[in-house]
Amino acid sequence: MTWSKTEMAKEVIQFFKPGDYVNLGIGIPSLVAEHIGAGLDIHIHSENGVLGVSGRPSQQSVSPTLINAGKETISIKDGASFFDSSLSFGMIRGGHIDFSVLGGMEVDVEGNLANWMIPGKKITGMGGAMDLVNGAKNVVVMMSHFNKSGDAKLVSSTKLPLTGKNVVDLVVTDKGIFKPNQKSFDIIKLADNVKEEDLKLP
Repeated sequence: MTWSKTEMAKEVIQFFKPGDYVNLGIGIPSLVAEHIGAGLDIHIHSENGVLGVSGRPSQQSVSPTLINAGKETISIKDGASFFDSSLSFGMIRGGHIDFSVLGGMEVDVEGNLANWMIPGKKITGMGGAMDLVNGAKNVVVMMSHFNKSGDAKLVSSTKLPLTGKNVVDLVVTDKGIFKPNQKSFDIIKLADNVKEEDLKLP
């Protein structure tokens, strides 16, 4: 058994506390916004200049002018604010983001992250990832445990171009929650019926 993407998102939400400022990356991390309960007062930041994202819009409320950094349409909560890119990145670089939740291609035992390109394949761009991994107080990577070839994405040493060195605090995969410890990964929690030998940890 493995966690669904929704279950992974709910595991990530448990790291947050009321009042936290959270940036959600493109792809799987964006699902987190859809599952934050009304009782948890979280401020979701998007680097294209929005503070106060609150998930996906309904068909009745969708607006082409309300998007996140991944160009997905979003909803906003009461009190949301909009600003330009320089102010948005000032928030990130100034250390005002409590959690950055990003996708990943590889994370190694030293907490190095590769998440923006595979050599020889089409590159969509770095986006704000380099700023986010260095500016946020906590970096959580949310990704599948294995790639399409069946290789583990938790590795002893990254082979892909790096996004940041020694930046990852926690990794949430469909198999469990892990923390880099310089030699391997501490197992914080496993999905039901997942065994350590299934993980191919370094």
